[in-house]
Amino acid sequence: MTCAVTGSSPMPTHPDFPFRPDHVAAEALAAAEAGASIIHVHVRDRETGDPSQALEDYREVVGLIRAKNNEVILNVTTGRAAPGCRGMKTRRLRSRHTDVHGRTAAGTYSRPAARHVHARHLYDAAMGRVAINLDPMITKMGHMIQDAGVLPEIECFEAGDFVFADDLMAKGAIPKHVPFTFVLGTKYGLPATSEAMLYARNQIPRGARFTGFGVSRHSMPMAAQSMLLGGNIRVGFEDTIYLRRGQMAANNADMVRWAVEMVDRMGGDIASAGETRAMLGLKQ
Repeated sequence: MTCAVTGSSPMPTHPDFPFRPDHVAAEALAAAEAGASIIHVHVRDRETGDPSQALEDYREVVGLIRAKNNEVILNVTTGRAAPGCRGMKTRRLRSRHTDVHGRTAAGTYSRPAARHVHARHLYDAAMGRVAINLDPMITKMGHMIQDAGVLPEIECFEAGDFVFADDLMAKGAIPKHVPFTFVLGTKYGLPATSEAMLYARNQIPRGARFTGFGVSRHSMPMAAQSMLLGGNIRVGFEDTIYLRRGQMAANNADMVRWAVEMVDRMGGDIASAGETRAMLGLKQ
């Protein structure tokens, strides 16, 4: 189970949504204690809660987690290159968010076990922007991540992303055993349906590990669907703050416990961090 504790979308209305480094780390530790073996890490500005790419923020969050838990797997985002808000001119694309070295630096210096790479580019309806991931950028990041001894993960939002992933594997930018994550329910992306999850599963190499999840109200239903198809699951405040309609989660650990119970009732088992490392072929 992966828990994505904060994300980079606009902060929802929640009385205890984590954005300060100490709070993000505390939420990660509590989620791991509740059963998550992977923590998907984003950071935010400690004053405003806006998304941050600051290396010092990643170092602080990772350091706080590692000071108390050396077992949980850290899956640190590379972020997405984005021109920002509506109407921003293309000449402003050359920002810190489009810098390949900056986007991989957190992985190089904080040494997580896995790094998260978005396939291609997409329209981010929640932020009103286009997230840009061009082939040369992703190829270079993939090689840099592997050179640092870190396992890339490829995240797919739409059908063409699987074709792109095949091309990346063919030229060694991502390894043959790369784990996939399917994002269902984003606007203009793969819909949060059983058919779309099955389609995504059928596009990846036979035997590849995958995690399928849904955003917003689709979080728990798509977690269940991923498990039924032989995949892993992801929950957390990055995707939704609700356990079900009208029932807000108190924190990320609350969501993990809910998902653990769901898996148990469906006859499944939650892997420990050690078991997950073995499944992904990560160093102990």
